[in-house]
Amino acid sequence: MIWSKEETLPREEIEKIQLERLQETVKRVYDKVAPYRAKMDAAGVKPEDIKTLKDLAKLPFVTKQDMRDNYPFGLFAVPKDKLVRIHASSGTTGKPTVVGYTKGDLDTWTECVSRIACMGGATEKDVAQICFGYGMFTGALGLHYGLENIGAAIVPSSTGNSQKQIMYMQDFETSLLVATPSYALRLAEVARREMGVDPKRDLKVKIGLVGSEMLTDAMREEMHKVWGEDMLITSNYGMSELMGPGVSGECEYMEGMHINEDFFIPEIIDSKTGEVLPAGEKGELVITCIKKEGLPLIRYRTKDITRLFYDKCKCGRTFCRMENLSGRSDDMLKVRGVNVFPSQIEEVILSFDELGPHYEIVVEREGYTDKLTVKVELNHATDSFTVLENLAKRVSGKLKTILGLDAKVKLESPNTLQRFEGKAKRVKDLRKV
Repeated sequence: MIWSKEETLPREEIEKIQLERLQETVKRVYDKVAPYRAKMDAAGVKPEDIKTLKDLAKLPFVTKQDMRDNYPFGLFAVPKDKLVRIHASSGTTGKPTVVGYTKGDLDTWTECVSRIACMGGATEKDVAQICFGYGMFTGALGLHYGLENIGAAIVPSSTGNSQKQIMYMQDFETSLLVATPSYALRLAEVARREMGVDPKRDLKVKIGLVGSEMLTDAMREEMHKVWGEDMLITSNYGMSELMGPGVSGECEYMEGMHINEDFFIPEIIDSKTGEVLPAGEKGELVITCIKKEGLPLIRYRTKDITRLFYDKCKCGRTFCRMENLSGRSDDMLKVRGVNVFPSQIEEVILSFDELGPHYEIVVEREGYTDKLTVKVELNHATDSFTVLENLAKRVSGKLKTILGLDAKVKLESPNTLQRFEGKAKRVKDLRKV
């Protein structure tokens, strides 16, 4: 189902809407946001210089550091008394990034999430269990209002108490699950190992709207193994700074995530030079918000690595699609001069039937040499040293082929590595300690 007519507009009409909204947004931000006006003045660009969409490249970037430097409300384009909602990041790596919403922003947010929920197969007949943490994190409330808007019944169960989550799924006949990929796998593990419940046979969950973490093809396949091959598992994308969930989402054809282009203009840039790259080339995603009232960020550097496609999708939508993320430029590890993305390691791990989806990456420095260790759980315990040694060698060999460097593989007993209810933290870089 397609939620709104805007999703199927011809490219010329999409770009007409984008240019009108971009011009209005740039003028408003220049007039009302002093730090951004200073950045534009330093770049030698005025609102009247934005005559075409290509002129977007003249505007300066905004980064998370800009938000921290102007904490809490310095980048807002409306006075505080016009806000009806405030969210913030955890602030674990510095000052939190604060985001706020006017009533109009909440309406926009609800519209965007309604679209991506429909892309993922949601209907008014669904019972949707939201296993994101409610609170300052935008994911739970974003999906809540979007799904509620299309008529689904909401179970706002949040995270934690996984056995009770499974009980709700049984008793309420939950048909749609909202969770991170890692927590969806954790719920299936609790159901099978601790409760004797087979998610494929005993539960009615047929749709998974997963987000907040990168969903690799291997992780999606792992979810199919435990939740059922007929479960429609789609990834959706967003971040608090831009709005929350609802920036883009996959449809049933899963050939990239459709970006709500009447609300966001995407670009792909070279992370080092800032140069805008042609369609189809991989680089860092930059997003401009062209309908937000409270915090209308322009050319926000997301640090996420992807590429864009502009051909019409088989579902009928004409919005451009972003490829599922390859990683984040700030998540990339440089080990002995080699660029390593955690997603590469995950793909290798999940290609072995003997291994489970739970793993940890540890980088240490001994003397002047970096050491990479991958800890991963076995699916089934074994006391055979020969079997374990052979498996570790095979995994290590495949990692070397993919990464181009040696990695030590430590095979752990089932159910021993840390589980995550929110966004999984897989990497320990001890070189920074």
